[in-house]
Amino acid sequence: MKNFRVAVLANLKKNAPHFEGMSEDQWDDLDSESTVLAIRDAIRSAGHEAEFLEADDTIMDTVRDYKPDICFNIAESHFGDSREAQIPAILEKLQIPYTGSKVLSLALTLDKPMTKRILAWHGLPTPEFQSFERVDEPLEEGMTFPLFVKPSREGTGMGISYESIVHNETELRKQIAFIIRRYKQTALVERFIEGREVTLGMVGNLIGPVARRIPLDENAHRIQAGLHFLPPMEVDLKPYLLTDGVYANRLKTALAADLDYLCPAPLDEDMVDELNWLAAAVFRVTGALDCARVDFRLDINDNLKPYILEINPLPGLSPVISDLVIEAAADGIEHAELVNMILNTALSRYGMV
Repeated sequence: MKNFRVAVLANLKKNAPHFEGMSEDQWDDLDSESTVLAIRDAIRSAGHEAEFLEADDTIMDTVRDYKPDICFNIAESHFGDSREAQIPAILEKLQIPYTGSKVLSLALTLDKPMTKRILAWHGLPTPEFQSFERVDEPLEEGMTFPLFVKPSREGTGMGISYESIVHNETELRKQIAFIIRRYKQTALVERFIEGREVTLGMVGNLIGPVARRIPLDENAHRIQAGLHFLPPMEVDLKPYLLTDGVYANRLKTALAADLDYLCPAPLDEDMVDELNWLAAAVFRVTGALDCARVDFRLDINDNLKPYILEINPLPGLSPVISDLVIEAAADGIEHAELVNMILNTALSRYGMV
């Protein structure tokens, strides 16, 4: 394979801006230097030239100076409703290829309520929901307790804790107020699905007629060719049910190295097939590219019916501890190989190989 000049674009946690009143978890979804250097070194190990560029206000100049053939993009950016789409928008303006989903998909999927509207319109199973811009908005008919409250545009479990599960109006209003005050954004409230939480990653791109729709005929062929499905992963939450209740921010950050990851998750073949299909459908209708991870809850009160929580088109790639990396390892794919699978998928999509 031809060797390429690759710029790794990311936002380091240590370089993030600080401001008065920022929450303590403000930059929990940003990357460590060790993660970014591991990605850079993985790309170098495949024979490519690679350097890390901080995806901040200097990026217009630094990326043009470096003159990459392609960028490996994991930049989250810092501010704005569509912050994950900012670096791809710059790269498209400069006509520089990059890995991962494009501007529209990244803007859409960062906004959880908007994503759920798309899923619901396509008839894909996602918990009933309502978004709140104000604390005193009335709860819509059909939204029954227990409910789950979280920020509309955050990742890494930010804003999610034991208090996110609310059982009455008082708890609901308190948690909505907390989200709006702390994260300066609308609160997403959805029906709480009691059950197991499973995540499933994919690398590749769909082959065939993959416009942003799914077949009207439920018995039609399920288009998922072109995607490499990684084994589903489940985090054993039993030791944390009384303290966290869900896969919360504290577990994803401070306790990430201490958790018991079940991968492959103990699921029967039919369930894995269903999750693969649903993940492919979400990938398709949101316009995702190259790689993504889809999170599910399996309803223990409805024969483990899977409900889609969200899609992450910029999944973490921290060695050892990121969900996608754990799933790849269970499939016999080491970190460097996973990174280069994503890179090669993008190179192929652009017709560069």
